[in-house]
Amino acid sequence: MSNLSDIFEQDSSALTVKNSELDSVGALAKRSKTLEKEINELKDTLKEREEQQRKLLEETIPALLSELGMKLFKMADGSQVEIKAFYGASIKEENRAQAYEWLRANGFDDIIKNTVSVRFGRKEDELCNTLLSILREKNYPVEQAQKVEPQTLKAWVREMVERGSVFPTDLFGAYIGQRATIKTA
Repeated sequence: MSNLSDIFEQDSSALTVKNSELDSVGALAKRSKTLEKEINELKDTLKEREEQQRKLLEETIPALLSELGMKLFKMADGSQVEIKAFYGASIKEENRAQAYEWLRANGFDDIIKNTVSVRFGRKEDELCNTLLSILREKNYPVEQAQKVEPQTLKAWVREMVERGSVFPTDLFGAYIGQRATIKTA
């Protein structure tokens, strides 16, 4: 029995971690949390600065030059400020039907694009090819796009690796790494 006890003591001493090593892990985790906070603050600051610049370029400067009766302003360093029209549009979801109806009624329906999409799952390639053939026979402009969703591919790679299956990792851009996650208390 003492042999077994000796083995357990030897194993337990191999698992001992020095305080200095734990301190290093703690310091690195703390640094990661600090960086995460700084990154989020920088993102917020960037959004604020972009909005400030937008207001300057789209509201304040054009209004001031308009008051002065100017469309162009040359600066001492050679740069110039010029006011030009720009256009933007976005149909809100709740206005979509009414906007499309108006476009059709007024002869602008050519800017409305219709896309019909049918999703085929696993083992439905034959059904997909049959539908494509029927549509092509009827002269519909059919486009076929095949893709593997990124999350599906990642899950598949994890499954293959955990199973110990061999597959061409380069072909799939597969990589396996380790990432520390730190949860804030």
